[in-house]
Amino acid sequence: MREVKLEKKLSPVNVLALAFGCIIGWGAFVMPGNTFLPKAGPLGTAIGMGIAILVMIVITFNYYFMINKFPVAGGGFTYAQNAFGKNHGFICAWFLSLSYATLVPMNATALALIGRNLLGDFFQKGFHYTVAGYDVYLGEILLAVAAIVLFAVLSIKGVKFAGTFQVLLTAALVFGVLIIAGAALISPKATVENLKPAFAPGTSMWSGVFAVLAVAPWAFVGFDTVPQAAEEFCFSPQKTKFIMVISILFGGMVYIVLNTVTASVVPEGYTGWADYIQNLNQIDGMKSLPTFNAAYELLGNVGLLFLGVAVLGAILSGIVGFYMATSRLLYSMAKENVIPQWFGKLHPEHKTPANAILALMCVSIIAPFFGRTALGWLVDMSSLGAAIGYTYTSAAAFKYAREIGDKVTMITGAIGTILAGVFAILLLIPIPALNCSLGKESYICLVAWIIVGIVFFKKSRK
Repeated sequence: MREVKLEKKLSPVNVLALAFGCIIGWGAFVMPGNTFLPKAGPLGTAIGMGIAILVMIVITFNYYFMINKFPVAGGGFTYAQNAFGKNHGFICAWFLSLSYATLVPMNATALALIGRNLLGDFFQKGFHYTVAGYDVYLGEILLAVAAIVLFAVLSIKGVKFAGTFQVLLTAALVFGVLIIAGAALISPKATVENLKPAFAPGTSMWSGVFAVLAVAPWAFVGFDTVPQAAEEFCFSPQKTKFIMVISILFGGMVYIVLNTVTASVVPEGYTGWADYIQNLNQIDGMKSLPTFNAAYELLGNVGLLFLGVAVLGAILSGIVGFYMATSRLLYSMAKENVIPQWFGKLHPEHKTPANAILALMCVSIIAPFFGRTALGWLVDMSSLGAAIGYTYTSAAAFKYAREIGDKVTMITGAIGTILAGVFAILLLIPIPALNCSLGKESYICLVAWIIVGIVFFKKSRK
């Protein structure tokens, strides 16, 4: 019987949409109000994000080197295992799988937040309960579950179909952001005067910049989905450097644009963005979401429509992208006998990791019942998983580059290893001035995940 293999049907445009769609999610539209402006201000955020872009591009060069050396599915897991052995491969894969997998239900549950802010209580129907202070409604659960199941089916249907759909979703995302940015340029409601102060009051310029830089692993997680699909490229891996760099540049610019537009539009009754942001916890309704409020102030309901299109494109492209990335990671792990081979079986007709996709779907369906607050404890750990993946990939690039005398990659590999390691340390060690480490609940989840991983590892070795 002929072996079923992944099909090489992903074009450069498909892969660019995959990376960019995974980088920009719901968080890009809420972080200006709850993270970027309070910690760094508009200019501090722009500087911090600019530095983060440069750091991620350095790490991108290491991924590019490794993709060309190992043009197969698996990404960081494949690189860690080949460079440092099975134990390191398992550690990398264990954290990467959590990093990718939790973002599927997190994006799906974000659909309810669009409903709450644009459609009122339309989906807040049926029985209701509270988990960790978050109100969970049956209607919103069903909405998230429907999205999880629908996109699992679409992901099984074929990588070409998923890739094309991803392009359409990211086009909607870019279109919506451009409309809002264009409106800010010509509207008298968005002024340069509103951008003062340039940095967050009460904090030094560099502490604010560093606080933004510290969230880079979370902000840019998604470009590393490119190597997960390497086995399905219908083009040379040589093109992946351009694809990943462009996705990071576009992603970083979207963060900066949304943050700047948000700060430039201040509701009546406030003297500036700092006064407005400081009082967010006392505000209800549209004004409690500064980016949405800015869209409404600029274009009214039409602005909300365009922003809604952008947010919907970001959320759905994230679901599709992380379904693809997670399933390819599980497929690669199964091929290496790290997890049961059942996860590595491909659909006989569509040539996709159907079993891995179905397993992810079943796990993701459970998540909406616990609410976004509890799910957020797990998602906070996705930054750590991404940082671990960056560290292993950069270290592997350094090792292989040293063997062949590639001095440029040795430099980027060393720098990437150090910076990614610093990201991981910042997440694990609380630094009050930065406030970027994992929360108490996330620490508990991390310890539980490590314990489960140790048990699973010992059983798999036997």
